[in-house]
Amino acid sequence: MKRRAGEREKELKKKKLLEELGENRLPYMTPADADFHQLWKTKYSKLIFRKSDRVPEELHQMVQEGFLTLRKHDCFFQDLVRIKGKDFVTPVSRILIGNPGCTYKYLNTRLFTVPWPTEGYDIKYCSPQIHDACKALIRLNDFLHIEAVKALQGQNLFETEEIKDTTVIDREQNFATCLMEKGSVSRDQSSCVPEADYISLKNRTSYNLTLLNYMDPLQMLYLKQEPYFGMGNMAVSWHHDENLVERSTVAVYSYSCEGSAMEESNEQNLKGRDPAVWHVGLKVAWDIETPGLAIPLHQGDFYLMLDDLNMTHQHCVLAGFSPRFSSTHRVADCSRGTLEYIFGQCELALQNLQTDSDSMALSLKSLETAVVKQVEEIHNEVEFEWLRQFWFQGKRYLKCTDWWLKPMAKLEEFWRKMEIMTSLVLSEVGKEEQIEEQRNETISCFLLVLIERQKLRKEWTARCQSEAAESLPEDQKPECHPFWTDEESNMPLPYDLAEVIANLQNLVQWVE
Repeated sequence: MKRRAGEREKELKKKKLLEELGENRLPYMTPADADFHQLWKTKYSKLIFRKSDRVPEELHQMVQEGFLTLRKHDCFFQDLVRIKGKDFVTPVSRILIGNPGCTYKYLNTRLFTVPWPTEGYDIKYCSPQIHDACKALIRLNDFLHIEAVKALQGQNLFETEEIKDTTVIDREQNFATCLMEKGSVSRDQSSCVPEADYISLKNRTSYNLTLLNYMDPLQMLYLKQEPYFGMGNMAVSWHHDENLVERSTVAVYSYSCEGSAMEESNEQNLKGRDPAVWHVGLKVAWDIETPGLAIPLHQGDFYLMLDDLNMTHQHCVLAGFSPRFSSTHRVADCSRGTLEYIFGQCELALQNLQTDSDSMALSLKSLETAVVKQVEEIHNEVEFEWLRQFWFQGKRYLKCTDWWLKPMAKLEEFWRKMEIMTSLVLSEVGKEEQIEEQRNETISCFLLVLIERQKLRKEWTARCQSEAAESLPEDQKPECHPFWTDEESNMPLPYDLAEVIANLQNLVQWVE
């Protein structure tokens, strides 16, 4: 409900903004404008931009070869996302790479990381080249982590002083000596970083995954036009990045394949951005007073969005003419998005299930309303936030690795036990010897969770059969899983819970 309310609020703000604009367009600046650096310094100072020569040539080569390898192995996929109750296929193709067992959720779609090489994990890749590509991205991740820490430290040093235009782009020399060699901030560097600052810097820059993007604009039948400033074709619309640790830095490495299309437009544009060149666009969120920025992105450039910039501002990606890859490194909020978390939830739920040592019959330890509610909500979480999300993306992950198959099979095993637990609750509340008041309370609470489960099952079944889903390649088409028919006797309850819900509703009325 909160998510839907948030979406409605955004739509109202957007509608109001467009109404205020009418036929007019807001002003924006590019580096060609005289006041560009002054605007950057005063309104966009938490955006840090670095040209490609900042990155070691060897790292450029590794990462760019990695991009091309993943593309060659068909590892980039258009996501089927849900916006305002409708399914859309994204114009940009993506793949998530990061810490094993991590996920990242955006636009109601949970992506699962292709794990990068990590000590202590046995990760089998489909080819040595895919392994090397993932290894290159963790190297880039380490490099961007160091750059982000230096930039944040530079921001802290200079934010209370008057700063020259050029220092907006480069202002971290003081901290550089503390961050060499190891590729990340370590605790033994505390002599130059106070304890509280060290923890904050680490938490806000320790990227746990990267969302890779690819798009060839010339292959797109249609691209949205930027609506507020008239900036031209958008690859990605205005947005705040979702599901991140608060005030964490986002780092974006850009690689446009400049040899395959004209890099600079022949047209002499007197004003505005060059439509042949990719740009990142920035604006102050829901503001019609401050001019926007459009910053050109050339091969190997990267930029950092520091501190609260992602909350106070919005950004978009403006398409050029050439194909482009990007690697967007994030500190994803994984408080509810890791295998460790969801397995912990399963363990908590299954504590209420016991097995008789003689008959091996299963029963519930407690029928207390709070316990039943907690278990059934975890049941829903496993089914709709994990199992259905995973299989909704077809067999795409098998292009890179089979790493997720075992944990998903284990999750499904736990989920099946929870289906048994639901049937045991149904059996118990149907018994007349239950204390009436407690029984009624349990049924009422239980009903709410089952109604939600029924609604979500219908929603997911419909999503798997949508026109957008049918348009995807065969190996990427959503799979409605778990799914079973009434004839399948190995499941304790039907897939369609309508009759179960109706019986419970009658039971509540009868008790009342």
